[in-house]
Amino acid sequence: MRKRGFQAPGLGLPPTSDGGEQAVVIKGRGATANPASRFLLRHSEAVSDGWAAEEEASVPDLATELFPDATRRLITRNSSPDVPFDRSINPYKGCEHGCIYCFARPTHAYLDLSPGLDFETRIFYKTRVREALIEELGKPGYRCATLAMGTNTDPYQPAEKTQRVTRAVLEVLLEHDHPVSIVTKGQLILRDLDLLAELARRELVSVAVSVTTLDRDLKTRLEPRAAGPEARLRVVEALCRSGVPVAVMVAPVIPFLNDHEIESIVAAAAAAGATGANYILLRLPHEVKDLFRDWLAEHYPQRAERIMSAIRASRGGKAYDAAWGRRMRGEGVFADLIARRFAKALKRHGLDGEHRPALRTDLFRPPGSSQMDLF
Repeated sequence: MRKRGFQAPGLGLPPTSDGGEQAVVIKGRGATANPASRFLLRHSEAVSDGWAAEEEASVPDLATELFPDATRRLITRNSSPDVPFDRSINPYKGCEHGCIYCFARPTHAYLDLSPGLDFETRIFYKTRVREALIEELGKPGYRCATLAMGTNTDPYQPAEKTQRVTRAVLEVLLEHDHPVSIVTKGQLILRDLDLLAELARRELVSVAVSVTTLDRDLKTRLEPRAAGPEARLRVVEALCRSGVPVAVMVAPVIPFLNDHEIESIVAAAAAAGATGANYILLRLPHEVKDLFRDWLAEHYPQRAERIMSAIRASRGGKAYDAAWGRRMRGEGVFADLIARRFAKALKRHGLDGEHRPALRTDLFRPPGSSQMDLF
């Protein structure tokens, strides 16, 4: 249960003249600020007294901290009509990739932490993964359907290298012939090729690799700790060679920042062996809109208003429209143009726009079952 009124200590950013933490660019981090959780009843602010100006002007080197997340239920359910799955597992809360646009950032507010720098430096990992998943799959009322991973935060972010939560999930799913779909931008997925290749042989897995831009400089600003574009395309190639069905997600499409790359990303995806591609228009729920505006002001000040104006034009005059059916693609002239360009690029390269192959559910063997259970 969350404690209302508690606020985690600040990260020591230089204070502004009127109190609060100043927006700064920190190497290797996406957010330029650390706004407090919207659920807090009380907020604390750092105020400069003028005595330590030299110390306050310094920018801290923010280390990543990992915390155990003892959530009892591993599988999360949803009934959203505009997503192609009804269950998912997110091995981590927060994501060190630091993508400034990440629509999952506001979830850190439920931990009384900031959707800003806290989200990418204070990472929570699931515990008792194997036991919890076996227990849930073995419940009498469980009905098999594709389990999605990477729908909130990346299952192959840097913490996975040591925590191996995602691998533990895949091991259990393979043992029980349960289908899974994965979305990632992490090249660490290649570590699990042994599991993925066997799942693919049984028609139990599909992967979507997120490729936001082919511009390394833009990638470094947008997604500071994620793999580079060349590395992600190599992931697509390696997965394809192992027989794993792979698509590319051009997500998010950001007006006047990376939308000009749609055609080149689709072409690169096809050349790497992807069989499908899809896209999502930039989503800016809750605190993300202010974090993104601050980021634009720091990195692309001359384009900032033009970009936000195009976003509002695609979101009914607002920074974000959460309505089902519109939140993924937007509406209006710009959104329609993106849709037509993407469809044309798919046709030119012979790619599937649905990008999700039908996975088998008839092979599923619940934990504790045996061949004798069939008689």
